[in-house]
Amino acid sequence: MLDTNTAYGTGRRKTSIARVWISAGDGDVQVNDKPVAEYFVRHALVQRALQPLVATQNDGKLSVRAFTKGGGIAGQADALRHGIAKALVALDEENRSLLGPLGLLTRDPRAKERKKPFCRGARRRKQFSKR
Repeated sequence: MLDTNTAYGTGRRKTSIARVWISAGDGDVQVNDKPVAEYFVRHALVQRALQPLVATQNDGKLSVRAFTKGGGIAGQADALRHGIAKALVALDEENRSLLGPLGLLTRDPRAKERKKPFCRGARRRKQFSKR
C-alpha cells in the first residue's frame, strides 16, 4: 500500500487520535472503512475534517484512508483534520505555507480540566451553608 506517492500523518484532538494515509486517487475519503459522510453524520463535521484538502485545492484529487479512535465524533473530526494537514505537508512541503497561517498544523491543546477535591466538577464547589 505504501509507495512514493503516499504520505502519512497523525492527528490529535482532546482524547481522539487519527492515523491518516493520503495517496493520489479519485478523491474518496474513508474513515474506519466507511465513507466520510456516513461516519461523520453532521455536514459541519465533514466540512471541518476536509478543510485542509479544500485549502490546498486537492479535494477530488487525493484519496484519504483514515482510522480514528477515542473521544467523540467532533474530536475525531478535528483529529482527522490535523492528520490530513500533516500528511499533506509530508506529501509536499509547499503545503506548509498554505496550511500554517490557517492554523491547521497546530494541535489544539484544549482538553478537559480535571476534577478537584471537594468540588462537584472541575470548578463547581459545594453550596455554601451559613447554618
